Amino acid sequence: MTLNHLSPRLAVAACKQDDRETKLRPFQDWRIHVNPDISNVIPVLSKGLSDKDRIILRCDATTLAEVVRKGVYAAVDVLTAFIKAAIAAQDTTNCLTEICFEDAFERARELDEYMEKTGQVVGPLHGVPVSIKDHIKVKGLDTSTGYTAWAYNTVAEEDALVVKILRDAGAVIYVKTQNPQTLLSLETNNNIFGRTCNPFNRSLTAGGSSGGESALIACGGSPLGVGTDIGGSIRVPAGHCGLYGLKGSVARLPHSGLLGSHAGMEAIIGCVGPMATSARDLALFCSVMLEAEPWLQEPPLLEMPWKGHVARGHGLPERLSVAILYDDGVVKPHPPILQALDKYKEALESAGHDVVMWEPLDHQKGWDLIVKLYLLDGGAEYRETIQAGGEREVPQSKWMLDHARSRRPYTPHEIFRLSVEREAFRANALAHWNATKSRTATGRPVDAILCPVAPTLAPPHDSTSWWGYTSHWNLLDLPAVVFPVGQYTTSMWVQADPSRSRNSVEDFITRQWSPNTYDNAPISLQLVGRRHNEERLLAILGVIEKLVPPAHSVPFLGSFSHGVNGHHKVTEG
Repeated sequence: MTLNHLSPRLAVAACKQDDRETKLRPFQDWRIHVNPDISNVIPVLSKGLSDKDRIILRCDATTLAEVVRKGVYAAVDVLTAFIKAAIAAQDTTNCLTEICFEDAFERARELDEYMEKTGQVVGPLHGVPVSIKDHIKVKGLDTSTGYTAWAYNTVAEEDALVVKILRDAGAVIYVKTQNPQTLLSLETNNNIFGRTCNPFNRSLTAGGSSGGESALIACGGSPLGVGTDIGGSIRVPAGHCGLYGLKGSVARLPHSGLLGSHAGMEAIIGCVGPMATSARDLALFCSVMLEAEPWLQEPPLLEMPWKGHVARGHGLPERLSVAILYDDGVVKPHPPILQALDKYKEALESAGHDVVMWEPLDHQKGWDLIVKLYLLDGGAEYRETIQAGGEREVPQSKWMLDHARSRRPYTPHEIFRLSVEREAFRANALAHWNATKSRTATGRPVDAILCPVAPTLAPPHDSTSWWGYTSHWNLLDLPAVVFPVGQYTTSMWVQADPSRSRNSVEDFITRQWSPNTYDNAPISLQLVGRRHNEERLLAILGVIEKLVPPAHSVPFLGSFSHGVNGHHKVTEG
């Protein structure tokens, strides 16, 4: 069938996919072909890699910056290895949108020449490849953002501020990655490029809306990616793919130069943030961003330089007080997640830290409120953009838009009242946090909250149905970091709690639990801190990871070996 015989929607999708394939064609020797029946593709990703490639791909971004600066590897060597892995990731998970390999090689050669002539690096990320989520503008590349109507009509004339800062720091931009239709989804699926799969189990979602990033990084195809988060869109994909992801508080990191629906809406604001294979890379990203003084270019940002000494633990109490949230009062998490929380509780207590239970506060009320803030216009702009491209709503878009489909847009007066309700909710939550000092052994309010990322491990496609473990912290504007703690396999059979479900959502998620469904899915947890205290949050994570060593999820960094409660020892792989 020729393009002339296709509907406009299908023709656009065919053209975009063909464009992507055309840019991959010169690299046919690096393609891999995997039987569609193979669920876990991680073991096959090393096909065609040289020993040098494997060594490079074992490095996190911090190490890559160091070895390039020392001249151990050239920027071209590093880029070559990650492009090989990115192509394998695309061939197995469908994670890429825009490809600019030729421009990236040109930039890498320029960086190598600069090093050879001067003996210096251009900046702290000299020669480090960085991947970018599709709706973040990259000069000269399309910004279709999962909308057929925007494809070919949104080629960026300038870089987003975060991309500009990365380039100035020496980073090499080489790919953009998949995001879902509307962006307002914790899975990644659209009518242009289709669905992104989880490389650990392709019948499961890679998460969303930064699911292209999570799949790519989990496959070893990127050492550092840039995502965005307004309800869990960095943290959920990071958690589902065994990565690190940081959502800061609003106005801390650069956020200008993004394309998406509801531009100018300030009832609830998203955040740009890093996704990576180590906690220290999250700090590296934040340091690079804030050393550039982005508040001089983006007026809403706070003038808050990065406090590296705090992120490294300076000033942190020797004895921490950590609250653990096992259950938000709406949906009880699946057994492997509860077991992981038990493991970390035991480790914290054994090390002498103070652990208290976090009493959930109005999580259902918070969800009901944030959905209203997401859809102030009743979802009209989302539906209009979908209709303009002749599209259908993909299942997760429909699920979200159904929350407001039966009501009219809010009036200005009603929006004002919702803003008052939001601030009252935040004030009540702050008082709730402060009141924990009456229950801690230290006499201080808790330093952080340890909790699930979601009620399930990466779920089957089109089945995500509860955002409350991540969106709650967006509503409160608290920083949160996700980190990997292990991997589930069907051999670790766990019986679900037979207790009665409290609502229809919990009933659905409880019935989802089947060990066979989640085979090979990573297990991750989330740590939540005080507002605008990203450095302290990462320092607390550092303490926790000294107690329980981090789980390497990227295949070239190491492999999971399973221990009690889904936890692990890391072995080189």
